[in-house]
Amino acid sequence: SKLTDSLSCTQSKPLTPLSLYFPSSSSSSSIPPFPNSQFPTMPDAAPKPSVNGAATTNGTIPPSSSKPNFRQHPYRPPPYRNHHNHHRTRRNLCCCFCFWTIIIVLGLILLAAIAGAALYVLYRPHRPQFTISSLRISKLNLTTSPDSSASHLSSLFNLTLSSFNPNSHITFSYDPFLISTFSNSVLLANGSIPAFISGTKNQTVFRTLMSGAEDLDADSVTSLRSDLKKRGGTPLTIEMDTKVKVKIGRVNSKKVGIRVSCEGIKGIPPRGKTPTVASVSDADCKVDLRIKIWIFTL
Repeated sequence: SKLTDSLSCTQSKPLTPLSLYFPSSSSSSSIPPFPNSQFPTMPDAAPKPSVNGAATTNGTIPPSSSKPNFRQHPYRPPPYRNHHNHHRTRRNLCCCFCFWTIIIVLGLILLAAIAGAALYVLYRPHRPQFTISSLRISKLNLTTSPDSSASHLSSLFNLTLSSFNPNSHITFSYDPFLISTFSNSVLLANGSIPAFISGTKNQTVFRTLMSGAEDLDADSVTSLRSDLKKRGGTPLTIEMDTKVKVKIGRVNSKKVGIRVSCEGIKGIPPRGKTPTVASVSDADCKVDLRIKIWIFTL
């Protein structure tokens, strides 16, 4: 009976024709095919709502109503900056500046050397010459008072010197001379010579007095007393400072400082009122330039 019931149930249900699943060419006109002529497939999951809230169909997301416009904001890459080339350019500029500066300085030095050589060949310049003709010591006393530790120095010198210009085309114009006499860096006397002009091949002779009167400290007294006791005589040094202007043809230079240093003089202090004559046979006078740079004198 159960078997008959199942058979009757199966017979009562209508069967689906195969033509619905496999349509033929003959029945294509009567039975419409599935969309895209594909088998119906079940979606894996429920359709997700779209951005605007509408459900998707066939498991695909509908295209957005607004498409991105890439022309409104085009991609612009940042400009490329080569820092290495920038630093290299600056370094090249510095090197070029230093190179041309050195070239210009060397060129100026070369021009000055050429001009100096031309002047030397044309005029044969020589330094002026100074000579100590005689030096008389009329007074050279060092006294110490019993009630004081200081010592007093009094001196009087009579100096005769000559100046000679050996040049044929150069003239020297001297300012007043300041003359100082020393013994081992201890100042003994001061004097001066008036300004004068020394022409070409000209010799000028001067006579002047130098005197001194001052108190000495203990170190100066000790040094001077040891020099005064020497048998060969007290070593003396005479220094003369002035400024000179040089004239070559019609060209006048600026005034420059010079110092005339005369060494090799030996004198004996007088004993009484009779002056003594210092030995000047070995005296040698040198003329040096005195260039002042700021507070320094070379």
